[in-house]
Amino acid sequence: MFELLPVDPKTIFLLYFWGNLFTCILIFSFSFSYATSDNRKTLRWFGLGKLILTVAWIMALMRGLIPDFVSINISNSMIFGACCFETIAMLSLIKSHAKRHYRFQIAVTAVAILIFNIATLFDASMNTRVIIGGIGIFAIYLLPTIAYFTEKQKSFFKTFYVLCYMGFEILIAIRTVHRYLYPQDLIISKDTFDSLYSICLFLLTLIGIVGFLLLVKEKQDHKIKKLLNDKNQFFSIISHDLRGPLGSSVSLSEILLENIDQYSREEIKEISEMLHDSNKNIYKLLENLLDWSRVQTGMITFNPKKTLLNALIEENIELSRNVALNKNINISFESTYLIEAEIDKNMISTVLRNLLSNAIKFTDKNGDIKVKLIKTNQKVQISIKDNGIGVPDYIKEKLFKINGKVLQKGTENELGSGLGLLLCKEFINIHEGEIWVESEEGKGSTFRFTLPMKIL
Repeated sequence: MFELLPVDPKTIFLLYFWGNLFTCILIFSFSFSYATSDNRKTLRWFGLGKLILTVAWIMALMRGLIPDFVSINISNSMIFGACCFETIAMLSLIKSHAKRHYRFQIAVTAVAILIFNIATLFDASMNTRVIIGGIGIFAIYLLPTIAYFTEKQKSFFKTFYVLCYMGFEILIAIRTVHRYLYPQDLIISKDTFDSLYSICLFLLTLIGIVGFLLLVKEKQDHKIKKLLNDKNQFFSIISHDLRGPLGSSVSLSEILLENIDQYSREEIKEISEMLHDSNKNIYKLLENLLDWSRVQTGMITFNPKKTLLNALIEENIELSRNVALNKNINISFESTYLIEAEIDKNMISTVLRNLLSNAIKFTDKNGDIKVKLIKTNQKVQISIKDNGIGVPDYIKEKLFKINGKVLQKGTENELGSGLGLLLCKEFINIHEGEIWVESEEGKGSTFRFTLPMKIL
């Protein structure tokens, strides 16, 4: 009958050391040579975790040559920390905004390190330390593993990757229970169970690394495909929406140039006003196009600072008031609290200006626009409500989507591409907020968005 020969613990440590060292080289090589800027950050978290793990295994191998405090406490603390970095990398692949999850991972890791070091300080047995270590690592990997299962978007590589970590978690749990039932005074005993466990864990870890890289590549390919589709839509917007106002400007300026002597002062003024409106539309469209393209290419940096939202809203209302006065539209602002939020002031100003501009555009003369600032749970909500023409259902579905062409003129035939709302969505997403519209045709619209909040 086949019997697995026991493996020496030092051989296992050396195996883990070389495995992690080659993984570090592979991860960082991939990061510098092939990965996109978004994935590079994820790969560096993962690579840093493997690098810390490599150093931890060196310390474990040097046990007896260096003090036990270093070889036991520090090396095990580093193993916990390495697991934390790896799980943060895992979470970043499936969640675009996962700061809360990152904080939870760091907290679980800190608790595991603290409990392990306290146990060592009170001379806990080797078996107890192994059990604490197993529970700690199991707890650190638990949230990302569950997160993969609850994620709606499934793929072959994602399933493959999560199955690897499921197996990893099951192995850790089985070994921890085995150690509890059959106590031993060695880190890794020379019996068949521990040898089989170590080999399986090593193989699962290597397979998991391959799965991780394949998942990174899949995400990267998906983003490249999306960027290509967005690029096509981007050029479609330029060719369609820029051609109209540019054509008008050229025609009007040509008429003015060729027949200026034949026109009265009033006629020249009328043509000049039309030319001015056309140029304003061109400028606004170009401004939104440039901002949107900079977001897509990562050229806009997110620079959040504590900002009093009340003052920011009032400032943007004042900037929009002259345009509103041309249609005799009243803009009012209402807020019960002074609310300070951690935001990028320029981005939120752009959002407010676009939403106010749309509200003015789609509101008849003598209309009303109400801006409201309220707190809701742990977030602040800003709403811009008008009593204008409203948004039809077939258009509502296309808002905030680049592949949804929005064709709706304002109450005075003002033109628009819908790109401003797309830009608003991008900026609100960066702030980990939400933006949506509530509207009924003929009864006005209310655009709402949420932001992180701090009340003064």
